[in-house]
Amino acid sequence: MDKFKILTLNNISPAGLERLPLARYEVTSETASPDAIILRSYKMHDMEIPSSLLAVGRAGAGVNNIPVDKLTRLGIPVFNAPGANANAVKELVIAAMLIGCRNICQARDFVRALEGDNATIATAVEKGKKEFGGFELPGRTLGVIGLGAIGVQVANAARALGMNVIGFDPSITVRRAWELSSEVTSAQSVDELLAKADFLTFHVPLIDSTRNLINEQRLEMMKDNVVIVNFAREGIVDNAALLKALDSGKVYSYVCDFPTNELIAHPRAITLPHLGASTREAEENCAIMVADELRQFLEDGTIRNSVNFPEISLDREGESRIVIIHENQPDMLGQISHELGQAGLNITHMRNESRGDYACTLVDIDSTVNEGCCQELAGIEGVLKVRVV
Repeated sequence: MDKFKILTLNNISPAGLERLPLARYEVTSETASPDAIILRSYKMHDMEIPSSLLAVGRAGAGVNNIPVDKLTRLGIPVFNAPGANANAVKELVIAAMLIGCRNICQARDFVRALEGDNATIATAVEKGKKEFGGFELPGRTLGVIGLGAIGVQVANAARALGMNVIGFDPSITVRRAWELSSEVTSAQSVDELLAKADFLTFHVPLIDSTRNLINEQRLEMMKDNVVIVNFAREGIVDNAALLKALDSGKVYSYVCDFPTNELIAHPRAITLPHLGASTREAEENCAIMVADELRQFLEDGTIRNSVNFPEISLDREGESRIVIIHENQPDMLGQISHELGQAGLNITHMRNESRGDYACTLVDIDSTVNEGCCQELAGIEGVLKVRVV
């Protein structure tokens, strides 16, 4: 049996790569014909997609660095690791809120600039510390936009710290709703949430509806001295409007991990490198999750946590399994069944799932499947990928 070739485009935690047995997988940073790609932050948009490619796995949550639409049209599922880094990001958000309201970074800069002997420094510290007074979290209201894996953990942690929490997410899943504290209040709109928040954090992707979500008009409707935390995506906050609000005092502080020259220079903006998932634990969790997802897909056709194709799995019943990625259009199952019947193949088990314009069908056969049959299936209009596992 040929080994699956896995191309790594970034350093991937060994804890994840160890999930791919050496007997069946060859993991390399150099191959022209990979069956799958694992990456973290590598930008694939200008990359030529190998004809051999079956799947892409992002060891993290966001997939902005991956040409998802292009891969979808080629019948290539893109997997990610939602929730695997949620605790790491949650901790950073809580730290950012404290940094933002207690002037910790400004105070540290003040102390690092002091000169003189210890007695002189002590005197300067006592005199200067009054410039860095802040306020506490309990009793303040945190607005959380986006209640996925990270947003839910942030909301629950803020409640545990004594904060009032209001959340907004019209697409919250049943699973996340069960995980969310019953003490978190639901907002009916972004504007309702913004009007009540003393602190604000986002956990949403950058799409048309979230681009410049925080703009000049919405900043005006917010409370004075609001602390804004953005560890989601650059572009969700209009930086020009944000800088004006910092200058006027409308926004008390802004903490993000998307530095620009303008933000770096502003005394009320704290900009960090992209640290959300930069813990050993998060890197391991993400790598393990995405390696497991790729292995399940390559070996059985199972799709879990794909951003572009439906969830699908099927207990194996037969000698061979055919995995068919195709467009979601009428009579597709009929055409697939017809071609299999023409080839004299008996279906023992079959499942089809769709997601928008695309679908996946798993078919178990009680005998071997020859290459000619696969070619006939691939010739059906709307079929994107066919393979036997």
